[in-house]
Amino acid sequence: MKYYLATFGCQMNDNDSMLIAAGLEQYGHQSTDQISDADIIIVNTCCVRQTAENKAWGLINSLKPLKKSNPEIIIAVCGCMIQEQKDQALLAKQLPHVDIICGTFSNLNIPRLIEQADFRRQQLIDISEKPREECGYDIGTKAFGNYKASVNIIHGCNNFCSYCIVPYVRGREKSRNPEDILSEIISLKKKGCKEIMLLGQNVNSFGHDLGVDLDFSQLLQQVDAIPEIERIRYMTSHPRDFSRKLVDAINNSEHICHHFHLPLQSGSDRILKLMNRGYSSDYYYDLLSYIRSKCADAVITTDMLVGFPGESESDFEDCLTMVRKCQFDAAYTFIYSPRKGTPAASMDNQIEEKIKKQRLQRLMELQNQISLKLNQQMIGKIYPILYEGPSKNNPNVAQGRSDGNKIVIFQMVNDLKPGDIIDVKITEAKTWNLYGKVSKDK
Repeated sequence: MKYYLATFGCQMNDNDSMLIAAGLEQYGHQSTDQISDADIIIVNTCCVRQTAENKAWGLINSLKPLKKSNPEIIIAVCGCMIQEQKDQALLAKQLPHVDIICGTFSNLNIPRLIEQADFRRQQLIDISEKPREECGYDIGTKAFGNYKASVNIIHGCNNFCSYCIVPYVRGREKSRNPEDILSEIISLKKKGCKEIMLLGQNVNSFGHDLGVDLDFSQLLQQVDAIPEIERIRYMTSHPRDFSRKLVDAINNSEHICHHFHLPLQSGSDRILKLMNRGYSSDYYYDLLSYIRSKCADAVITTDMLVGFPGESESDFEDCLTMVRKCQFDAAYTFIYSPRKGTPAASMDNQIEEKIKKQRLQRLMELQNQISLKLNQQMIGKIYPILYEGPSKNNPNVAQGRSDGNKIVIFQMVNDLKPGDIIDVKITEAKTWNLYGKVSKDK
């Protein structure tokens, strides 16, 4: 059968969807980009932010007429939105047109459940909280061609930031067996993979629950030693757990990218405390200073959340001051939206939507100025760029990424294949993209 898979949310959801797709294809199903051609429709949901949740619900509800006109279609809904709800009777009532309903702990069972649904034709609900086992699906390098792939190293989160639903829908932290991780990466390398992204809600916590003397910095060193892996990335890091030992390991490595994504969330110490982030603005800035002292070419990006309950104008000004001080290459900015079941949702002094949007706009304008300035400083310099393929906006030019994860557009070169690394001299800079020409200079 043909399957259509829609994914909302973070890189963890993307990776889960790749595993679901790999499982479906091991059962002989084939993917399609057209929902109208699909025999199987899967929606992998997110509840971390309201926008993603609204989009997921919109798609799920739009499938009702399709199911009515063609009852043979199999519809599956999975992910964080389902795990948050948990009430099986309520879910069955809300989703009568859905055949399979799975939470985050059981979504990798979907390929097997589809085989059951195909002949049982009754709604199957699996919202277990049993720790996930290795699924055995060969994820390959399906999502990115043959040159890069993502590998989960830890599931769940123990941080319990007061605004975040993730620990409630992803569970407590559980590190994967390091031997399984390394075996998966070696398998990917044999398939031609050049870039690996190590994934976790908080990769810095890797290993603390394994009962062995192995932490994230040591795992990175082991991955760095695997030949033919050209670039190693990781996502996401919590500043509280980002040690100087880890900075040193990255600086002394051969293949670990010098892109540091460290979500600040707020520049106000009062708000950081209410958020339960576990660090102060001074601690955060000292960490950035150490990174820059060790890695002169570090590209540092962050996440910022505006409109947290009780955020005053003074608190927001502290955020702007911190952004000016830190000089981030880029910031992913979000408006706070209450998540049911989190402490922040029941806090007093919720901020008006109008004020949130105004603050977001002010923050974005400031960060865009900084991003453009830092990008302009790259003009005239030569960087190794990993070629990804033709630009989505213009198929006549090439697109790739720097070690610092910046998008670079340059002219096409004969015989260039995705995954190849080529030197590019930057000739023009904009806020989000860089432009250049292939360089033969050394």
